[in-house]
Amino acid sequence: MVQKKKAEKSASETLPPEPEVDTPEEDGTIASKVSASVATAQSYGPQIRYIFENLEEQSSDDEPESGSDDENRYLKEDTKDVPSEYWHLQKLVKYMKAGNQTATIVSLCLLKDYELNSNALRSCFREMGGLELLINLLETKDTKCQHGALIVLLQMTTSSEMRRHMVNLGIVSPLIQLMKHPAKDIQILAAETMANIALMRKARKQIRLRGGIPLIMDIMDVPDYVLQSPLNDLKEDDRELVAVAAGSAKVLDSVSSSPKIKEELRKHGVIFLMARFLRSCHTNLIISMMGSVQQCADLKDFRIAFEQAGIIADIVQHLQNEDFKLKENCARAIFKCAPSKTTRDIVREAGGLDPLCELVGSSEVRKRKPLLAAVVGAIWKCAMSPENVNRFKQNSLVASLVTLLEENEHEDVLTNVVGALAECCKDPANIDVLIVNDGIPKLIHLLSATYEPLLENLPLVLKACAENEQCMDIINDTDHVLDGIRLIWSLLKHPSNIIKRNACLALVPCIKHAKDSPEMVRAFVGGLELTVSLLKSDDTEVLSAVCATIAEIALDPENLGILTDHGVVKMLADLVETEDEALRANLALAIAYCCEWGQNNYEFGKLNTVAPLVNYMTSQNPDVLKGACIAFYHLSKEPLNCVTMHTCGVVKHVLRLIGSDDLEVQLAAANTIRHIRKLALTTEKFHHKEIDGEI
Repeated sequence: MVQKKKAEKSASETLPPEPEVDTPEEDGTIASKVSASVATAQSYGPQIRYIFENLEEQSSDDEPESGSDDENRYLKEDTKDVPSEYWHLQKLVKYMKAGNQTATIVSLCLLKDYELNSNALRSCFREMGGLELLINLLETKDTKCQHGALIVLLQMTTSSEMRRHMVNLGIVSPLIQLMKHPAKDIQILAAETMANIALMRKARKQIRLRGGIPLIMDIMDVPDYVLQSPLNDLKEDDRELVAVAAGSAKVLDSVSSSPKIKEELRKHGVIFLMARFLRSCHTNLIISMMGSVQQCADLKDFRIAFEQAGIIADIVQHLQNEDFKLKENCARAIFKCAPSKTTRDIVREAGGLDPLCELVGSSEVRKRKPLLAAVVGAIWKCAMSPENVNRFKQNSLVASLVTLLEENEHEDVLTNVVGALAECCKDPANIDVLIVNDGIPKLIHLLSATYEPLLENLPLVLKACAENEQCMDIINDTDHVLDGIRLIWSLLKHPSNIIKRNACLALVPCIKHAKDSPEMVRAFVGGLELTVSLLKSDDTEVLSAVCATIAEIALDPENLGILTDHGVVKMLADLVETEDEALRANLALAIAYCCEWGQNNYEFGKLNTVAPLVNYMTSQNPDVLKGACIAFYHLSKEPLNCVTMHTCGVVKHVLRLIGSDDLEVQLAAANTIRHIRKLALTTEKFHHKEIDGEI
């Protein structure tokens, strides 16, 4: 109580005498606004939030809601201990509710000096109806009231909880109107407040529906000389234009997470605006605009436009800026655009590969995990081009990446590092570097992780390394704790189809190049049964990868017998009607090698497998033609299959493939014709014997 009396005494000494609420006010406009706000807060406050939520539910931007609900918990905890400023704050709100213009302005001047970072203070201010008052003041005609209200609101928008309440109270429409205000300082404050408010999905939705996007872009269309001249060389009015444009760029950065807004931005020609801003000499403009660029790069139309407008080269140039946030956004933009070969070539020609390598080795960058993840991600996508891999090799990139393969490293960093290694290790020289730096054991240890994107990339880098004999010995080191092939095989149980597919692809070279491969495969209890069970998958890519694995396993007769016992023949026969080229190629090989056990050859013919395979011979894909030709060779060892092949007209296709450049295809085609011809001669000879016997 003593503390409360002291606070009230202090407030009474600071503020002017408290006016009577029922006294006629000096300014009718402010009085009407404040009276409306009081009525809203007291009578209709609970309904405001409900109405706005209903409006939001009618249309969605198909994006997750921003902000965290954790703040509610802290807010409730903080309000238990009411701070001493509470009573002074209560006085200020009471003076603003009175509606007197002078009292309102004085209250705002005092209020903006408060550091409203305390959840308790913010909660108290909201419960007193302070937010409604401030938002209503934005709609008055008094510039001072608008300015003061914006300063306080801007300070409070740092809280996600307060942003949510402001959006529910309808702050978006007044902010959009204030963006048209003739006073530049009002425009700047309105833009910065809107940028914070737009971190909420509901706010982005309202900005789009209320025509805020074209307005913001129109405000940002400043003259070229303003963008290209340093601030010191500009007049005061032009400096204000730069500040307004910077605030508007922050709004674009905030709203660009919405898919529908991205599309609207593209239709309104934001690409041209982005290109102009990225070539500006004002770093604050570039930083905010770069945030919007990297978010818009999610869409293919934007990525193509960036290439055509020369924006990729500008992004590469800004990689060397001192601002870490700008570096991160540039790297993210390259990461999203670099799947295109055109973008990868532009990055290389613009000199962007060397800065990326330097950033990986920087100790400052390694402390900033989001930045490091973005940089390594950009390297990963750029490494899809062999020319870029050669440049990375000159910068000793692989050795630097291996140092990041620590189990306590950030998951996104690890994912991108492994992806980059998978691309770089397509060059055998980089595999040697990986071995020297003990990279293989680190990769195998990571197979025990649970992060799905990381598990998607790990099999791919081990697949590339399995071609190397020394690497294969490390991967299959069953005498020690590594046992990499067992871990890869265990990924076939993972629910993710991508992980299953990549694991199967990695098993193919591992089985092919491992020492004592047949015994190794049989050593995995339940491994063959698990592999065959994947033929029931609905995913075409998984089926293709599994067929490739089965084709490799079936080369050993004993393992083929186990596969047959698990029903592999029937499952393979059920897939022959597929139209997918990759699946056709691997399926044909799997059928071919599975013919070499017992009655499998006859069973394939009985299950009507031969006739659909003839359709494969019309493909233009050399892998499909090779697989089908080899399959016909193995199937033709069964006389009944030869009859079916001849009836379906396979001979003309096989004759064509005798001239193939692939020796294996030549031999398969020749032997197929040999088997068909041999059967025909035998049949003809038998027929002649029957005729002679009758005579």
